[in-house]
Amino acid sequence: MRGGALPAALLFAALAFALAFAPRRVLFAAVIAASLAAIACSLMPLPEIWREWVFAGCWASVAITAAMVHLPGGVGSPLSIVLAINAGIWAGATLAIAGLPLDLLRALPVLLLVLPAAWLAQGRGAIAIKVIASWLIAVAILAAALALVPTPGYAPDHMQ
Repeated sequence: MRGGALPAALLFAALAFALAFAPRRVLFAAVIAASLAAIACSLMPLPEIWREWVFAGCWASVAITAAMVHLPGGVGSPLSIVLAINAGIWAGATLAIAGLPLDLLRALPVLLLVLPAAWLAQGRGAIAIKVIASWLIAVAILAAALALVPTPGYAPDHMQ
C-alpha cells in the first residue's frame, strides 16, 4: 500500500464512483483533467522527505472522494472538476515519490470504471456503488493509520 500503482488506482476508483453521480456532460472533462494532472505531477521530482505527507494526502483524498457518492443530488459540475484535479495531483505525487514510470499506465485505466458505474447509478445499482465506495473509505483509513501506528518490521526499534 506504500508504492506502485495501487494507491493511485484506488484514488482513481474513488473518483470514478464519485463521477458516476455527476452530470453526464462533465464526465469526459473530469477524466481528462484527472489524467493530465496525474501525468504532470508524476513527472515532477519530489523530495523523499515528503513521502509521508504525500501518502497521507493520497489516503485522505481517497476517503473524501469516495464519500462524495453520498452527497444528496450527486456531485455537481464544478465539484467534479475539482475532485478530478485533486485526484490527479495526489495520484501523480504518489507515483512520483514511490512508483515506477509504468505505474501510471497501470493506474489510469481504472478511471474507465466511470462508465459501468454511471450506468449502475442510473438505476437500482447505485447502492452497490455506495457500498464499494464505503469500502474504499475503510481501506484508506486503514492504510493511513498503518503509517501512524508503530508496526514491527516497518521501523527500527530499540533492539537494533
